[in-house]
Order: sequence, then C-alpha cells, then structure tokens
Amino acid sequence: MTLRLYNTMTRQVEDFVPIVPGRVSLYTCGPTIWNYAHIGNFRTFLFEDLLRRWLEASGLTVFHVMNLTDVDDRTIQAAARAGVTLREHVEPYAQAFFADRDYLRILPAHAYPRATQFIAPMISLVESLLAKGVAYRGEDGSVYFAIARFPAYGRLSQLDQRELRSGASGRVSSDEYAKEDARDFVLWKAAQPDDEQVQAAWDAPFGRGRPGWHLECSAMALDLLREKWGGDVLDIHCGGVDLIFPHHEDEIAQSCAHTGKPDFARVWMHAEFLNIRGTKMSKRFGNITTARDLKEDGVDAAALRLFFFQTHYRQKIDLNDESIAQATAGLRRLGDFAARLEAAPTRATGAVGEGATAELDGAAAQLRDQFSAALDDDLNAPRAVAALFDFVTAGNRALDRGAGASSAAREAFAWATGVLDVLPTPKEADAELATWVEERIQARKAARLARDFGKADAIRDELAARGVTLEDGPGGTKWRVG
Repeated sequence: MTLRLYNTMTRQVEDFVPIVPGRVSLYTCGPTIWNYAHIGNFRTFLFEDLLRRWLEASGLTVFHVMNLTDVDDRTIQAAARAGVTLREHVEPYAQAFFADRDYLRILPAHAYPRATQFIAPMISLVESLLAKGVAYRGEDGSVYFAIARFPAYGRLSQLDQRELRSGASGRVSSDEYAKEDARDFVLWKAAQPDDEQVQAAWDAPFGRGRPGWHLECSAMALDLLREKWGGDVLDIHCGGVDLIFPHHEDEIAQSCAHTGKPDFARVWMHAEFLNIRGTKMSKRFGNITTARDLKEDGVDAAALRLFFFQTHYRQKIDLNDESIAQATAGLRRLGDFAARLEAAPTRATGAVGEGATAELDGAAAQLRDQFSAALDDDLNAPRAVAALFDFVTAGNRALDRGAGASSAAREAFAWATGVLDVLPTPKEADAELATWVEERIQARKAARLARDFGKADAIRDELAARGVTLEDGPGGTKWRVG
C-alpha cells in the first residue's frame, strides 16, 4: 500500500500497514445521545466516512464500529430533568442521529454498540484492572484507575510529566473534566439517586453503580474486535481533537493495562474543530447548528460534504453563509458536468472530435492518478477535490470540441465522485408536480407565441422557485428538478 496517515501518537505521517494484511479494524467515537448531534460532530464523522471509503476503495476489508454513548453524566441528568427513564430519553436522539447520518450520506458503521448493552464486559474489565492492582475502590464507593501505576500514561496527549505527578494525588469522578487535569479517573461510579431514578444502575461485585464514560469505549471495542477477528489491538481509532485528552488517553491506559499490550490502536487520528462564523461552536456563544437545521434550510448534503472536504481534516474550518453558497455553486458545476458527460455521444464527431476524445481520456487518467495520490497523502481531500474540478474543466473543454464520452472518462468521474459522494441529491418529481410543470410549460409556450416575453420569463422564474430547470431545444422544452 501507498497510504500514509498522520498518527497523533507519534505526531508524524507514517505508512499505514494493517495488522493483518487486507483488513482494517476502525473504531470511531460516536455521539452522546442526550441531544441532537451538532454539525461540528459531523465534521468528524464525515472525515471518518471519507477515511473508510478510501480504505475500501484501496481494496481493504473494513470492520467499522461506532459507539453510541447512552449512559453518562449528561444523559442521566437530562433524563432525570425530563422525568423519564434513560432509555426513553436517549432513543429519540439515537434515531435522530441515524436520520442525520443518512441525510449526510455517511456510510452506516458495521456495528453501533450502546454502552448499556455492554455492561457485563465493562464489569469484567473493571474486575481485571482491580486484580492487576491498577484500579482501586475509593471511599465514595466508586472504582478509580490509578494513573501513577501506569507509567505510559500521557503518551497520546503528551502531557507534561510534571503535570501528571502533581495531579495524580487527586481523583475526578465526573465523566468530563478540565484539560490537563491529570488525576485518577473513575471507571465505575457508585450509584446515585438520579441513576436509580432513570434506571441507570447495575449490580457489580465491587458495588452497584454504572460505568464511567472512558471505560465504555474500551470494553465495547475490545469485545467486538475479539468477536469479529480476535486480537486486542485496533488498526485505527478516530475522533475529534477534543477527545485526545482525557477520553482517548484514559482509553489507552485502561485497555493496555488490561490486555498487557503496548498499544490499544496502531494509529490514532483526530479531526480539528469546526467554527461557526469565526467562533468555536458552543452553547456559550449560542451558535450551535445541527445537521437537521441545515437540511431544513434546504442545503444539499452533497454541498456540505464538498464544503468539508475542501479543508484538510487536521485544519480548523469555518462554516458561514458564504462558504455554503460557494460549495453549492461548486456542486451545481459538478452536477451540470455529470449530466453533460452522461448525455455525450460515445463516439467522437469528426477528426477534431477524435483528438478531443483522446484529450478527455488523458484527463481521466490524470484524475485517477492525482486523486489517488492526494488521498494516499494523509487523506488530503482538498487536493482530491481540486483534481476533480481540474477534470471537469478539461472535460468541458474536450466536450466543447466534440469529444465522445468513453467508458474510461465516465468511470473515472463516477469513481472519484463516488469516493467523495459529492453529486447533487436527485430531487424526485412526483405526479402532482409533473402535472403542474407541464401546465406551466404550455402557458409559457402560449405567452411566447403571443410575444408576451415578460409573462414567459415570469413563468420560468415561477418554475425555478420550485427547483425546476427548463432547457429549450429543437425538440421542444425539457425540464428537470435540480
């Protein structure tokens, strides 16, 4: 393979070599389903979608697991406030996440484990850590991981060892805590009244309670990996940069202490933050945007994919009205070229056309080479997108000269747009709309015959407002949605 990926653990771009030739285990941290996932979450999920698509396009068999966190501080508190059980609260948000995933054309993971479905493996993992002496039961009845007893703690986040030594004397029982607050973290939280109220407490040999957030991913990943392929080490583990510490650091500590292996994952990959109009997305700034907000605003999912892929996953990106408009314009250009390439005759017209066809085929070969080289270089999607638009420019020039669209050109374009999945979403024209469009076309035809061009233009604008594009030709007026 020629694929090279940036590994957060080493801070270097490295050759990617699967543990077992031909197959890749991919674990991606999914949403906490206490509320709707925001578009910043989906920036990470889309990067992971492209990674998986490229691994598979490179001939690898991928086993992709994405967890759904359905028990943690936030889900319990939200359920308690609503006066419902934990399951009743999280289920609508789980279904909303799947709907948003489908809207954004993200490939479904092969497994979506929920924390509450893996309580038994979590209890076993805590028992193992207690037996190995790297975990202890605190006076509050909770079980904590002793980071001072795991010398490798801090490798991923590269925390200053002085910070580790000064912080290790304390404990933190919350699921999320301040960056670089390196203290013993909770593995199993002793049951509290809110936990019991929402049915989020389980019996365990070390006391009734529920898992800590960090414990959950380790148990689910190890259990599913062993069931699928055996082994205790993942090929790739992904998430947002905000998960490097403490979440992924703590996952490594408890997993490696349990398995005795030096690594929990061979490669760690993290996506940067998404800003909204220049400001980091947060409730404090009141700029939380969800995928469903954008869908309701009529933004094509392919435009969002194109927008995200025009920035490298390790660079911050700013979402605003102008960037969406630019992506939408780019999407329209891709859609127009796709329609033109599909409609082009297979055979060239005349000697000039034959030369143009050879030019088009040459551009297709260049697209494949440049696109592959870009994604092989740490998933450089911006370069891949640029290669795609270069092909569109060259393709339009060749078609203008009478080129025939060979299978090589069509296949190369379909391959590249399929990996990125950035062609416009087809809009279905139902029978009622079709009847109305045909009636308006006839009215426009009558207006033009009467030389009432103002009325004819007004009808065209009326159709355009409904997303209908007219194409006048020798055979009459054709129309399409989109």
